[in-house]
Amino acid sequence: MNTSPIRHILFDLGGTLMHASKDWIPVLELGDQALGEKLLKHGITIDPKIFRARLHKYYEQRDKDFRETTYHFVLGELLKELGYAEVPESVIRSALDALYSVTQTNWKLEEDALETLQKLKSLNCKLGIFSNAGDDKDVQELIETFGIRSYFDFVLTSATCFYRKPHPRAFEIALAQWNISPEEAAMVGDSLEADIVGGKNLGMKSIWITRRAQFKDEEMRRIKPDFSMRKLNELLPILERISISRT
Repeated sequence: MNTSPIRHILFDLGGTLMHASKDWIPVLELGDQALGEKLLKHGITIDPKIFRARLHKYYEQRDKDFRETTYHFVLGELLKELGYAEVPESVIRSALDALYSVTQTNWKLEEDALETLQKLKSLNCKLGIFSNAGDDKDVQELIETFGIRSYFDFVLTSATCFYRKPHPRAFEIALAQWNISPEEAAMVGDSLEADIVGGKNLGMKSIWITRRAQFKDEEMRRIKPDFSMRKLNELLPILERISISRT
């Protein structure tokens, strides 16, 4: 039996450490409009609805193969199809930055996140983030805005790692940052399929946070987390229970 306590904790980001403060539909519409306006300044005309429709096709594909091709790639390919074959990378980036300058304002750090992270660090826990996200810069800027960078050994995204949770390679890349085995770490997230199944399949302890979780009845019947909690401040007692069970 493994007698060492869990000291490495991998967090999801959206729905776990942060949440949306408003309905996404009007926010995304404003963001897409900002993207279109930025491109127009460079002589590029694009209907924001076409861009959003292409993103939905991209979402469908990545949900099947768990590969991340990034917003940058999707926008670049769309512009080529529309006849803009030589758009500089910096222009594509600036358009995406305009989009994220709107959407980032809708994300809020969970009220109990900072206190929980502080307590975990005081116990010498090692913390990391792996976020399924189509743009790494967007996530890194959110981490800076929230002022939580110092609590984490790393902040990884599927945009830079290519693989999305629950693909085992996503978790392997994260665990490699610590050079540990899956049995030495816990995965904390709100998605039964991405976070819980992905972590459990690799041998990590799985901790499901439910307050923002969206799930189907079929997932509830099929997927059994090792532990469940409603709030982040319930994490420390769970880690204590895991430590006791491993001794």
